[in-house]
Amino acid sequence: MIPNLVPPEPPKIGVWGERRRQYLRRAKRPIYSAMMMTGKLNAHLEETDRQAEELLDRLTKQLAKHEGVTEALKAEDQMEWVRRMNSIRSRAEEIVLSDLIYESEG
Repeated sequence: MIPNLVPPEPPKIGVWGERRRQYLRRAKRPIYSAMMMTGKLNAHLEETDRQAEELLDRLTKQLAKHEGVTEALKAEDQMEWVRRMNSIRSRAEEIVLSDLIYESEG
């Protein structure tokens, strides 16, 4: 007698949800297993992905405003605008990683 087990639907996640999954699987194995067995993992990954995208967008806009990176700068000196926006995006991604992806609670 073999049970008819059906795997859960794969979550609809982006890069942040996938990073969270990898982190839980490698560093927080008991939490990962418990969430997977209770069926809460996909919802958690989807919510984390949504929150991460929102936080990244908000931080990028706030940092750009704070540092004076505007459309006027983009029109004047595109390379400088790109350099500064890349720096802002990189810093915002590091904040998202530390605050949402690598947090200790599941």
